Amino acid sequence: MFTGIIEQIGLVRRISPHRGGLQMEIELGSAAEGTKTGDSISVNGVCLTVSVLKGASAVFDVSEETLRRSTFGRFQSGRKVNLERAVRADGRFGGHFVQGHIDGVGRIAAIRRQEEFAEFHIETAPALLAQMVEKGSVAADGISLTIASLKERGFTVALIPSTLAQTAWKEAKIGDEVNIETDILIKIVHKFLSKTAAQSFSLIPELLRESGYFPNDK
Repeated sequence: MFTGIIEQIGLVRRISPHRGGLQMEIELGSAAEGTKTGDSISVNGVCLTVSVLKGASAVFDVSEETLRRSTFGRFQSGRKVNLERAVRADGRFGGHFVQGHIDGVGRIAAIRRQEEFAEFHIETAPALLAQMVEKGSVAADGISLTIASLKERGFTVALIPSTLAQTAWKEAKIGDEVNIETDILIKIVHKFLSKTAAQSFSLIPELLRESGYFPNDK
């Protein structure tokens, strides 16, 4: 479990094919402190497990499923990434519940800068937008953000100066792809309501029959 509060900007040192997926070596910087093999680290919002430690760098195995769901398949060496270690049980919770399970990919369609602040408009699939609400939370490249506005094809988030300075998004540009994880609480409610609505609709013909409609229906 993560909070969406980025700790460190990492650097992808190496990417290579590995057992049907990929293997990435990432320089962790200060996030290497206290990290050990088997630990979970969010890399641009994707929960990855440390396979091998090499000093201040870690090697991660990336599955085919993760490549299909995320932007990792287009990564190249030298890319900067957002890092967050898994939250401690005795730690403070600063963002929102982020699982590190990517739902899909979005694209930065517009950036509006206001001195040290910035607004990003991100286009993504309707299925993901259906799991968002204005003023709700979303994780984009692992960053816990508040949805400022929600449109038919995308959503807008506002970044404060410290978020821009402490994440890889300070170098973001229009056209960049980002990993998106919608809020788990919204997903649960959306799933429940969708299922309830479908069940209620299927009961309508039976209720009509019980009320005397469809008299010739056998």
